[in-house]
Amino acid sequence: MTHKETAGHQGVQPPSLALAEPTVNVRHRWTTSIVLVNVGINAAFFGPIQVLLGQQAADFSEADKEGILALVTGAGAAVSLVANPLFGTFSDRTTSRFGRRVPWVFIGALLGTIGLVGLAGAPTVAAMTLLWCLVQLGCNGALAATTAAIPDQVPVRQRGSIGGLASMGTVAGILVGAAIAAVVAGNFSLGFIICAVALIVGMVPYLFFSNDPVLDAKDRPAFTWPAFFTGFWISPRRYPDFAWAWITRFLVNVGNHLVTLYLLFFLTDAVGFENPEFGVLILTGIYAVLTLITAVIGGRWTDKVGKRKPFVIVSSGIIALAALILAFFPTWPGALTGAAVLGIGYGVYLAVDFALLTQVLPSAANRGKDMGVINVANSLPQVIAPIIAWPLVTILGGYVTLYVVAAVIGLLGAFFVVKIKGVD
Repeated sequence: MTHKETAGHQGVQPPSLALAEPTVNVRHRWTTSIVLVNVGINAAFFGPIQVLLGQQAADFSEADKEGILALVTGAGAAVSLVANPLFGTFSDRTTSRFGRRVPWVFIGALLGTIGLVGLAGAPTVAAMTLLWCLVQLGCNGALAATTAAIPDQVPVRQRGSIGGLASMGTVAGILVGAAIAAVVAGNFSLGFIICAVALIVGMVPYLFFSNDPVLDAKDRPAFTWPAFFTGFWISPRRYPDFAWAWITRFLVNVGNHLVTLYLLFFLTDAVGFENPEFGVLILTGIYAVLTLITAVIGGRWTDKVGKRKPFVIVSSGIIALAALILAFFPTWPGALTGAAVLGIGYGVYLAVDFALLTQVLPSAANRGKDMGVINVANSLPQVIAPIIAWPLVTILGGYVTLYVVAAVIGLLGAFFVVKIKGVD
């Protein structure tokens, strides 16, 4: 590999420019590799989360399936809270000739693959929990590295568009995961294996086409153990926009996870759909297609007008509306409508909120760590949502209560966006 190839899409660069604010638009090949790695990572996440883990939980105990699923997904999400900022910090300090981010994408995907293959033969709930934690560790590590690559290489004027395309990869991965679960027709062991293959296939183009800028050793952030541990705390007083952006993403994602966590059981127990796995695929397909369309449109639109907050506020409100539709119309037509509305709102939200977040990062030297902290706002809801959802469904009113609470939490996220001052 030549120096020019490793230096990045902007041509021959001194390694110190790995920390510079990017000014040249990224090429289509780079964008495609980002989209594909997001497809692979999210297929590995959401195939299991949407269906396969639920099927495996029911296989262990039909009576306790909700509790088993809450345990497994909650434990995995807890691991992801550590994996995101930790891998991001490691990548910030990496001086490999392949770049800062690529080695950690490879390591993360390898760990995720091992975990998925292991899940195919997990003999106990404990083994299932540990292996899902390994999947979360690896996939979140890879996600932290690829997420940081966008502010590394994409100029601000292009981040809405690239955020929309990356979100398209995310949603396509969710759809691929649901398709895998439907195609294997209840054979969750085979489903885990296919998800592992999807993760590997999605990763490979990024390894070759990432053009990850190389960090010179002299530019590597100084290391001390106290600074390492305290660095994960980003002061809301010093960086209020970062704090408000984190809070808004956290709340919207809590609401979104409350909607999707028990979707398989919602179709089974509330809607009474005869083939709930196929129903999940249909709903995910509708949601995915509309998310793909609105992510691209919303990303380009926000870049064109140069504003982020109005898009985030409106899209968050639309997501909340989708939850209310599911709450008060627990029928198959209601589920179809809710999925469509959710797709419209979530596509715009994914693209525009990501662009907003990259504009409130505290420093270029710590983009990986800071984006990892942001990604905690994606992962922590996976811990919180099962804790909230299980008693709401089983004790406090069922799915109506669950989806109303989801809508309220999402609307709070929309409200706090107005607190961000440094981005329009």
